[in-house]
Amino acid sequence: MGKTDSNNVKQRRLVEFKDGCRYGKFGKTKAYELIARQRIRAYKMGGKTLIDLDSIDDYHASLPRVESRAAI
Repeated sequence: MGKTDSNNVKQRRLVEFKDGCRYGKFGKTKAYELIARQRIRAYKMGGKTLIDLDSIDDYHASLPRVESRAAI
């Protein structure tokens, strides 16, 4: 979860687009796809697109686990 300030309001962890892609371990095409599908959140500040890192954490947490097919 994001940090809270003294008024107990959640602070967004926003980073520039390229840093969000690096954090999420995906490229810009995948980032735009995830934004369009509302899987991660992005905001505009002037000409910059900022990505919410908490939304990337939520996206990663929603990914299905890979089950091993190997018998032990």
